[in-house]
Amino acid sequence: MNKSKGWLNIFLILAVVVLIVLPLLLVKNSDFGGADGVAEEAISEVAPEYKPWSQPLIELPGSETESLLFALQAALGAGIIGYGIGYYKGRSIRQECSDEDSA
Repeated sequence: MNKSKGWLNIFLILAVVVLIVLPLLLVKNSDFGGADGVAEEAISEVAPEYKPWSQPLIELPGSETESLLFALQAALGAGIIGYGIGYYKGRSIRQECSDEDSA
């Protein structure tokens, strides 16, 4: 791979990261809540005296960010699993071809 394609790939990855992070930081007052909010309500009903042991490192604006982060996590995991399957499949095909050539 030549250097210009390498820089283009890095630029595209950074552009995707910026497109993901900017809405998380800029969109305020969203109205979608995730499972964490429901769990918090259930805990406060069962044990109203409960105090959390830790606080979040960063407060994201808007509750739809939970859904976005979950989707990103799922997409990243699927990408890693797909890459691994493709890598091992390609390796086995390469090995079969080299076995046929040597025979």
